[in-house]
Amino acid sequence: MRAVVQRVSRASVAVDGAVVGAIEEPGLLVLVGVTHDDTPEQAGRLAAKLWGLRILDGEKSCSDVGAPLLVISQFTLYADLAKGRRPSWSAAEPLVGALVQALRELGARVETGVFGADMKVSLVNDGPVTIIIDL
Repeated sequence: MRAVVQRVSRASVAVDGAVVGAIEEPGLLVLVGVTHDDTPEQAGRLAAKLWGLRILDGEKSCSDVGAPLLVISQFTLYADLAKGRRPSWSAAEPLVGALVQALRELGARVETGVFGADMKVSLVNDGPVTIIIDL
């Protein structure tokens, strides 16, 4: 699994012009890529890492201050450009739902996008702070 984590002041995701997920306070926007050999155990480990990641103001984590997360599937994070200029990727069973469930079990407030939809993501970066996590 691969995640691009951004500290944000606020963020939202819309599908067909309607907002389907939003956080209106400081938190984390998480773009998640899943590949064919990822497992639910990795989703659980990534959830714990995200929940405890100390990148909010004052070196706090979401778990410290109850900050929300907006989790969006971004399967193009595994795009393979080795054979040209057009991205391609292997289809994989999405584990984004397992990640979201694991975060909620930890006590996180989680908003999501819609898997496979044409999503429009808006955000206000805070810092900016951006971290890439590979598991």
